[in-house]
Amino acid sequence: MFDVAPVPEAAYWDRYHRSEAFQARPAGDRFRWTTGIEAGADILGSPKTALDLGPAEGENAAYLARHGAQVVAVDLSPVQITRARAFWGDVPGLEFVHAEACAFLDADLRQWEAIYSSWGAVWFTDPAELLPRIRARLAPGGVFAFSHRAANGGPYGERTVSGKWLETDLTARCWHHTPKQWTALLEDHGFTNVRAEILPEPEPGGPSTLLVRAST
Repeated sequence: MFDVAPVPEAAYWDRYHRSEAFQARPAGDRFRWTTGIEAGADILGSPKTALDLGPAEGENAAYLARHGAQVVAVDLSPVQITRARAFWGDVPGLEFVHAEACAFLDADLRQWEAIYSSWGAVWFTDPAELLPRIRARLAPGGVFAFSHRAANGGPYGERTVSGKWLETDLTARCWHHTPKQWTALLEDHGFTNVRAEILPEPEPGGPSTLLVRAST
């Protein structure tokens, strides 16, 4: 089994979800890019192989595996990986790997028909480091798609998010860009057919979601 030593920011995600450690297993019958509305897995096409970067509880990865894809889901949080393995260990064709996204992409030379991230590692990893690695691991004609909370005004680029869990103050870095900025970044790294849009949250006051799809 491929496991990479955790990076310091893993503690943010370990603590963030620890209060949910004993939650019931999700149904695994849906694929969600947003916190409120379901855009669906059809954005990815019908991949036979898929790589999930930042799967959290693993419901999206389980959904794809249950629909016939061979899925590897990579997360830097050992707490989240342990929980996801407990939830979905009985699903054929699904593997959860404890690793930082860039380190995994450097070490595992397979190519994937789809690489995706739903409010996951793409949001929390420097695109200058991550995008060329994703491009190198995406099969010809493959689809790269991701979502994250839409930026509500500038400044854009690298930001710091913080929270207090279990009486501990924790921070993590994230990267906010507009649809136009993401489109330019992806095209600069050799992606084509880029489509970036904002999906409004149906609940009043909820966060909108940026959804991006590109191909090779």
